[in-house]
Amino acid sequence: MRVAVIGAGVGGLAAAYDMSRAGHEVTIFEAADHVGGLAAGFKEPHWEWSVEKFYHHWFATDRHILGLIDELGWSEQVLFPRPFTVMYHQGKFYPFDSIIKAAVFPGLGWGLNKLRFSLVGLYLRTTNNWQALEKHTVDAWMRRWAGDRVYEMMWEPLMIGKFGERYARQVNMAWLWARLKARTTRLGTFRGGFQAFCDQFAAHIKEMGVQIHLSTAIERIAPGQTARLSLHSAGGALEFDQCLSTTSPGLLARMAPDLPPNYLQGLLELKSMGAVVMALALKQRLSEQGYYWYNIPKSAGFPFLAVVEHTNFLSPEYFGGDHIVYVGDYLEPDHEYFRLSQEELLARFLPSFTTFNPNFKPEWVRKTWLFRTTYAQPVPLLNHSQHVPPIQTPMPGLYFASMSQVYPWDRGTNFAVEIGRQAARQMIAAGPLL
Repeated sequence: MRVAVIGAGVGGLAAAYDMSRAGHEVTIFEAADHVGGLAAGFKEPHWEWSVEKFYHHWFATDRHILGLIDELGWSEQVLFPRPFTVMYHQGKFYPFDSIIKAAVFPGLGWGLNKLRFSLVGLYLRTTNNWQALEKHTVDAWMRRWAGDRVYEMMWEPLMIGKFGERYARQVNMAWLWARLKARTTRLGTFRGGFQAFCDQFAAHIKEMGVQIHLSTAIERIAPGQTARLSLHSAGGALEFDQCLSTTSPGLLARMAPDLPPNYLQGLLELKSMGAVVMALALKQRLSEQGYYWYNIPKSAGFPFLAVVEHTNFLSPEYFGGDHIVYVGDYLEPDHEYFRLSQEELLARFLPSFTTFNPNFKPEWVRKTWLFRTTYAQPVPLLNHSQHVPPIQTPMPGLYFASMSQVYPWDRGTNFAVEIGRQAARQMIAAGPLL
């Protein structure tokens, strides 16, 4: 078959890899001038490694991406350093990256609250019945079983931080279950950065015969004349037996208006949060204690949700001695942070840096980069499994694989690989139109 893949993110690359191995002729179309999608990075001339635009890492349990890397024979290029995570509470930061450290976190007090926090965590890590959990919101379920104090101290700030005031109390409990079930405190990366992995993977599949067209946006997907589908770009139209779109639901709806109205409506009704991330190259370390990840509740009044000091995870030597710090937030696409300039946002952010280091001065900043996306975090509401679009769309030959479909799991490169390869299996099984 002649197969098109729209999007050269990790999921699209994984699907193309499997389709090509099965003997099909695969062409990838990518609107950007690089591969990697939301996992892509950037690199200064004096850096040895790239830095991700939106901070990324792998968990030790990410079996799909780590399994693919092992399959490719690149496991020796995966690193698992030991970073340290802290939680903000009443003006101070407390270690919060293990069960023992969470147990002594002062925000919960002592006695019954600590016990309920521990028992609820144990239950969620051992149960597999997420279908029952999606019938309840995180807010209602946690208040009932963990108690108001535990919920308001530990989980409500996470929900508000991820989903804002609008959606925080509407997200279903299966989403939080999946985060606790699948994640570990061991965090990993690829030697050279995620962009190095994506470039290496893209080069590998090109050697297999896959064509990759960068800076080529697909404008429309329509039924074809000599094949199932016709893909239209600024360079003209090409016909394919099958097409896999790895875009956002909204973009697929715009590209394929010939899909049935009810399917289009379902795509457009899926909710998601955007992300705004600024990366800064500092002349010296921000965290004197060597912390990697600062969790900050929105109620604390900071102009961002998280501070991530990348070079407390990886050595500054990889980045020419620069100390790389991210500040980021999940926001609705109409938030003012999507309109403010880089200079305006930097002016908002810098005054808060003295909380992390009283000696911080704006002169420490050597350079900044700003990245924004309106599609970063799907919002799973009650009974969300009933609204997840299937991989095979109603249009013959058109398939869809996005982070909105990895539910109940959360977005990330691990589950992008899983759904990309799942889509490839379905496409291979369907075969060409007879």
